[in-house]
Amino acid sequence: MAAAKILVVDDEPAIRNLIHRFLAKQDYQMESAEDGKSALAVFEQFNPDLVILDVNLPDANGYDLCKEMQSRTGVFVLMLTGRTDEADKIRGFNTGADDYITKPFSLGELEVRLGAILKRQRPVTVAEQQCLTFNKLSIDPIRREVTLAGDIVPLTALEFDLLHFLAGHPGRVWRRAELIQKVWDYEYVGDQRVVDVHIGQIRKKIEIDTTQPTLIQTVRGVGYKFEPPVDAELEMAQ
Repeated sequence: MAAAKILVVDDEPAIRNLIHRFLAKQDYQMESAEDGKSALAVFEQFNPDLVILDVNLPDANGYDLCKEMQSRTGVFVLMLTGRTDEADKIRGFNTGADDYITKPFSLGELEVRLGAILKRQRPVTVAEQQCLTFNKLSIDPIRREVTLAGDIVPLTALEFDLLHFLAGHPGRVWRRAELIQKVWDYEYVGDQRVVDVHIGQIRKKIEIDTTQPTLIQTVRGVGYKFEPPVDAELEMAQ
């Protein structure tokens, strides 16, 4: 398999060059850009698998750039920023970001997160290909589509992975750390409330009443579980 192509977009030369050199040594194909205009130009020519994207650029908003890039190719995006406010993280995830890392960060953590995101490109097993249907809710891992009453639910890649994992183990309670390990696919050392952010976004899209969620339930003091509707039976089909 060819080495993944990664584009680093950051207006700080020290950070941009450090990431570029470090990941190049890990055998990734690398390109860099210092602003939004040059980032889009390189993006078109390079066609990266993943973009490490700074939120604050001199000529562009990172959130808008994320949305623009993903509308073209569905590229993976790791947002990079000095902001730690939860509202900023939610905004990043809403624009399609696959993960979010705040400065300062270790290069080791960055590498592990990149690897976890890129693993989503791997072929899924037969078991993972099974479509899950609970009454009006259908989760199709082949098309990576979720429909509710026939309408497509617009989920980000990470939201889909999280919902598919929970729904694939109905009734099972998962701790936040377990979900991070299973879905994010690495030992996450940051704030585990990142799980809460994603659960909240999914609930807005599939729950009738987010104040009283019935599908993804909070188990106080433990974590989360997917609870099928009382009258629903899990249907699995190839």
